[in-house]
Amino acid sequence: MRVLKPTTIAAAVMLAAISLGACSSSGSGSSSAKDRAPVDRSNWPAERPASGLVKGLELPLEAYMSSYADQVTVDTALRTLQTRCMAEYGLTVDLPRPGMNPPPHSNAISIEARYGITDRTRAEKYGYGLPKELTRSTEPVDKGLSGVEVEVLTGRTKPEFLPPKGAEGDGPYFTGADSEPARAEYQGKKLHEGGCAGWSKRQIKLNESDAGYVSQLASTSLSESRSHKPVKKAIKDWSACMKKQGRSAADPYRAMEQGYANGDGTTEDAIELALDDIDCKKQTRLVEVWFKEESAVQKRLIEENKDQLAAVKTRMSKALAAAKAVK
Repeated sequence: MRVLKPTTIAAAVMLAAISLGACSSSGSGSSSAKDRAPVDRSNWPAERPASGLVKGLELPLEAYMSSYADQVTVDTALRTLQTRCMAEYGLTVDLPRPGMNPPPHSNAISIEARYGITDRTRAEKYGYGLPKELTRSTEPVDKGLSGVEVEVLTGRTKPEFLPPKGAEGDGPYFTGADSEPARAEYQGKKLHEGGCAGWSKRQIKLNESDAGYVSQLASTSLSESRSHKPVKKAIKDWSACMKKQGRSAADPYRAMEQGYANGDGTTEDAIELALDDIDCKKQTRLVEVWFKEESAVQKRLIEENKDQLAAVKTRMSKALAAAKAVK
């Protein structure tokens, strides 16, 4: 299966709907063999990092985000409901199995990479890249679903893709044409609003806007804390440290860009850059300083939005309970 390079938001949205009908990356395409195999939890991301400069760290807003394990529970329920829904239209489909292809981070905070690369042990092997088993969640779903199956599942027509151009693995590519609303009915049965994916979310009362709301607050805290004097000084000190190593980077994100400039971030040069990056972070205490400043911002944001966040947490708990009840 090739890594998908969608060129429009519409493509990404449609693929998310096809994969699980939920805002997560807890699974991608599955085969029948994979579907029969037990879920391997050994590569699941820990709720708190177990190694590196962010070991044991957790930002305050993470309390309002689903853990990967809980997201798998929700996605498993959605998959079950979607499969049953599709069967009502006479369609038997093999939808992706949640938990088979875990992402590298437990939630949208992505603390392990929030302030740039932080795990020296992993960097020694992969540089700025990731182990193969942690990149599968970025792959597209199996393209075995027919056009009508996509319509019944998502309530939209199937996106059009072109075969890869050039080197093997450089596609497929989304054509850029937005999908259209699905047909009104199939086999004499009216399609659900949002297809079976939309219907499944309504069954467990999943409010997808909640995740977006919390993620937006987290984005605000990251950008705001970056402008704090202690963080700006730490970044400046880090950059000076990198310069002593013969590196030129204004901040950790620029270093990551350099690491990926000539490949997948795992080249010998990228590994050496990553190690210098992490060593300078440790020497300047950049991660420690930035985490402290961002934590303070998040605590303030939580207080300013406590009623909305309390409602988010309640809805999340209810959706998780409803998901666990699906058999």
